[in-house]
Amino acid sequence: MPAMFPPMGWNSWDCYGAAVTEDIVRQNAAYMAEHLKQYGWEYVVVDIQWYQPTASSHEYEPFSDCAMDEYGRLLPAVNRFPSAADGHGFSALAEYVHSLGLKFGIHIMRGIPRMAAHRHLPILGTAITCADLANPNSICAWNPDMYGVKQNHPQAQSYYDSIFQLYAQWGVDYVKCDDIAREYPHCKREIELISNACRSCGREMVLSLSPGPAPIEEAEHLKRHGNLWRITDDFWDEWRLLKGMFERAEKWCIHAAPGHWPDADMLPVGALRQDYDPNDWTKFTQAEQRTMMTLWCMMRSPLMIGGELTKLDAFTKALLTNSELLAIEKETFCAHPLYTLEDRAAWVSVRKDGKGLYLALFNLSDQEQELTLPLSDAEAADGLTATELWSKESTVANGALTAKLAAHDVAVWYLR
Repeated sequence: MPAMFPPMGWNSWDCYGAAVTEDIVRQNAAYMAEHLKQYGWEYVVVDIQWYQPTASSHEYEPFSDCAMDEYGRLLPAVNRFPSAADGHGFSALAEYVHSLGLKFGIHIMRGIPRMAAHRHLPILGTAITCADLANPNSICAWNPDMYGVKQNHPQAQSYYDSIFQLYAQWGVDYVKCDDIAREYPHCKREIELISNACRSCGREMVLSLSPGPAPIEEAEHLKRHGNLWRITDDFWDEWRLLKGMFERAEKWCIHAAPGHWPDADMLPVGALRQDYDPNDWTKFTQAEQRTMMTLWCMMRSPLMIGGELTKLDAFTKALLTNSELLAIEKETFCAHPLYTLEDRAAWVSVRKDGKGLYLALFNLSDQEQELTLPLSDAEAADGLTATELWSKESTVANGALTAKLAAHDVAVWYLR
C-alpha cells in the first residue's frame, strides 16, 4: 500500500509557481539527498504546467501552447526540461532522482487538454478521440488548460489509463491531481476514474488530491480513492491561515491512518516566490514556523517543503531536521486536540509502541502567555520524564506541564 506514512518531500510551487526548470529540480533533489533524506524527506515533486514552454511565474497564461504527444498526453516542455527531448518525457529526470535514493512526483490537472480535444487527437488503445471524451462544460475556474472528462461515457476510463501508463513508464512515484478535491459532487466519479488508473498502471504511486477544502462529508470516499487530500485552499505564510488550520485539523485528524492522510498543504518556509524576487523569504516568524511544524506533525499531515532548498538558513534547516518531532508522524496514532480556544490549544498523541505520548501546548494569542496543561487532561501519569522537543530541555512531570510562550509559539513534550 502506498503512503503507509505521511509523505515527506519538496514541491516546486511555493518557490517557483509554474516556472520551475529541470536544473532547479535537480539542484533541490541533490540538496535533499545530501542534507534531508536521512530525516525522512524523499519526494521531489514538479508542480503545475511543466508542459507549458513559456510559463514564467505563479500566473497562468490562458490558452497557451502545450507540449503533448500524438495521443493528447502532455509532455514536459523541452526548453525547460531538456532531458525530455526525443519523447523521453520525465524518464531521465526521474532516473536521476531515483539515483539519489529519492522518489519523483508530478502535478496534473484533471481532465483532457483543450488542445487535444480541439485537434481531435486519438486516445491510445481506443477508437475514440479526445474530443469524444472531453466535456467542454467542465472547466477549472482558475486554469483553462483542460476540459473535464465525460464521466458517464462508456470509455470514460480510457484517457486516464493512457496517461498513468505513461507516468509508470517514466518512473513516477507520486501524482498530485489538481482541480478535484473540493469539486464534489460533480467530480466524484472523475476521482474514481483517476484512482482506478493510478492503481492499475503497474507501478505503485501515491495519489494526492487538490485543492481544498475537501468536504468532510466525503471523507470515506476520499479515503477509498486517494492517499492524501487537501483540507484547505493554498496555504501561505499568513498567521490567520495558520490559526485557522487548528479548526480544520480538529475535524480531519480522526481520518489520518496508513494509506490515507488529510493534507494541510505545503510548508511555506525559507526562500519563497523566487520567480518574483530571489530575496523573498517566508513571512512567518520563527515561533509561527515552530507552531506550524508541530501542528502538522501532531495531526500527521503530509509534509511538503515549499522553499528553495539550496537557500535554507540554519534555522530553517534545524526546523526541518528535528528528528524527535518528525518521529511523531510515524510513531503515533489517535492524535487529537484536548481543546481549541481563541487564545490557546492543546493536542495529545500516543505512541504505537506504548513508550509514552506527546503533548503540545500552543499560544494562539498575539502576546506572551504562561500556559499550563494539567496531566489529568491528557490522562498522563505523574513522574514521567518530559522532554520539550524544541528546546531539548527535560523535566519530571508532576501534575502539569507549564510553559511561558511568545505570541504564536508552541511547546511540545515527549513524555515517557
